[in-house]
Amino acid sequence: MLLKKATDYITIIFAGILYAIALKYFILPSKVILTGTEGIAASLSYYYDDYWLFIVLYIVFQSLLMIFAYFSVSKSFTLRTIMVVGTVIIFLSLLPEFSFAKPEPHNERIILVIFGGILAGTAKAIAFQKNGSTGDEDIPGAYFAMKYLKPVGKIAVVAAVFSTGFGLIMEYLKTSNFEYIINTLMYTSIYIFISAETLNNLYNKFKITMVVIITKKCDQIGDAITSELSHRTYTKQEGIGGKSGSPLRMIRTIITKEELTKIIDIVEKTDPESFYYHHDIEGVSRRYYIEPMK
Repeated sequence: MLLKKATDYITIIFAGILYAIALKYFILPSKVILTGTEGIAASLSYYYDDYWLFIVLYIVFQSLLMIFAYFSVSKSFTLRTIMVVGTVIIFLSLLPEFSFAKPEPHNERIILVIFGGILAGTAKAIAFQKNGSTGDEDIPGAYFAMKYLKPVGKIAVVAAVFSTGFGLIMEYLKTSNFEYIINTLMYTSIYIFISAETLNNLYNKFKITMVVIITKKCDQIGDAITSELSHRTYTKQEGIGGKSGSPLRMIRTIITKEELTKIIDIVEKTDPESFYYHHDIEGVSRRYYIEPMK
């Protein structure tokens, strides 16, 4: 248990370092507008050309969001999120200045945007996998994902609408250049899409899938499922093999993508001759249980 906690905390810190690298070397230099309160902080720092203003506003906004996380998600989730955010702040302050690519639109801005989005989405997924987050829109994202069973990355897209609008207004007030604003909007949209998709593809806690198993050992597989995952159940259906004419049973169970590997292992160990398949499903009732982020 102690080793697992230590490993989790090391991974959490790594997520914070990765996110700080994404911000410092790729996202902020590319001048794209971040999602949520980070987008407001970034937009104001772009307007005043002050990197440290972003860090100060980032600390203020994240501190307020931690209060929401404590009362709406969980104490442990808040603690781990504080570890990530604290790591981000430390490394944003201490990392040396490097220029990996030129951010001007006619040079390599797209490289910064794409790679920054991949790094940011990966950092978010790592933090979520260890029951933490990188803060900001990830905190309400965790809350609404548990409540409405939606991928956490979808909340980032919603949050981006407001922050992007604010950022574009600030950009217009500074430059009065409509073409540059449209260019920023395009690159920002690319960043938001890439980071959200990276997060949704790597973090599967709130993705729902149905597993269908055709077997002669229905009761054994059913017992194994409920033994391994006590919060899950299943339905049984009688059937007859079309070619063999042998009596068979079909088991259906709805699980999260995170639990899929365990279920497949159970099925293969209990009945290696069974046939199974799975597919993603939408529109699951909100009564469906997903373990909270503890």
